[in-house]
Amino acid sequence: MSLKLIFRRLMFLVLVVWSASTITFFIPRFSDRNAIRERFAELARTGGFAPADLEKIIAAYSKQFGLDLPLWQQYLNYLWGVLRLDFGYSLNRYPSTVIQLIEQTLPWTIALLLVTTILSFLLGNLMGALAAWQRSPPWVRAIATPFILLQGVPPVLVGVLLLFLVGFKLRWLPLGGAYSIGAIPNWSWDFFWDSILHQILPALSLILGSAGGWVLSMRGMGVTIQGEDYVNFAEHKGLGGLRIFRDYYLRNALLPQVTAFALALGTVVTSAIVVEGIFALPGVGSLLQLAIQANDFPVIYGIVLFITIAVATLMVLMEFLYPLLDPRIRTQ
Repeated sequence: MSLKLIFRRLMFLVLVVWSASTITFFIPRFSDRNAIRERFAELARTGGFAPADLEKIIAAYSKQFGLDLPLWQQYLNYLWGVLRLDFGYSLNRYPSTVIQLIEQTLPWTIALLLVTTILSFLLGNLMGALAAWQRSPPWVRAIATPFILLQGVPPVLVGVLLLFLVGFKLRWLPLGGAYSIGAIPNWSWDFFWDSILHQILPALSLILGSAGGWVLSMRGMGVTIQGEDYVNFAEHKGLGGLRIFRDYYLRNALLPQVTAFALALGTVVTSAIVVEGIFALPGVGSLLQLAIQANDFPVIYGIVLFITIAVATLMVLMEFLYPLLDPRIRTQ
């Protein structure tokens, strides 16, 4: 890969981050809504603040958050904060910063996303490749059919169905949460197993909701690859079926899937965040849901911007990884 291409991709990443930061900054400023006033007006209705005290509190917080500065200065301070991953303070949990709240919840989201994304990608593509392979037994193609039918069902709806049937009706698995009520996080096997049981339903929701798409697209790619000359040539040379499937069929069919994987990262992250809210996992999704309920606008905008930066960075990394999978790109 040439240095020119690497530089262009890095500049694209910078442009995406700058655009997302600018949009996130100006949208709330163009609105008539005042995040601080709405937050403390709600507290005033429930806590009994006097109007004079309310205005003093709003003025003090506006100064603390830098909202009394000119707009251009607020914008420059905001961009400088984004460079340092400083998204400001939380209104609901002040003086905690947005990045501190994200750091506390991010490990749960990463663990869920890492496992489900890898499993759904590998399982879906393997089943799709076997479903299109002419030498596969009939029962393999039959297994792939239910996953294809689930392709049109959003992971959120799959999660609700699993929550009702498996968790509520059958009571096979916990309904939600990261671990049992009253359990203290530790490094023991009992706590680890208890945490795994609580993660099964959210993980199944994401896997069943996304694996069908990989099965369907990989099946289409497999049908196309089987008619290529190099596959026919390998068969006429007398190579074994396993080697043809692995080196000539599966390896070439996976290349477009890697590109599709990079493009689907945004949808995967969004689905995981919503599923976290359904199952009450202490991840970024639950943090976002609580911020929306509490009108904690700095946390909402900070999470949206953080997810945008993370997805854009992953897409650039996937593009750097692509030449390792397809060496022909190095000579182009």
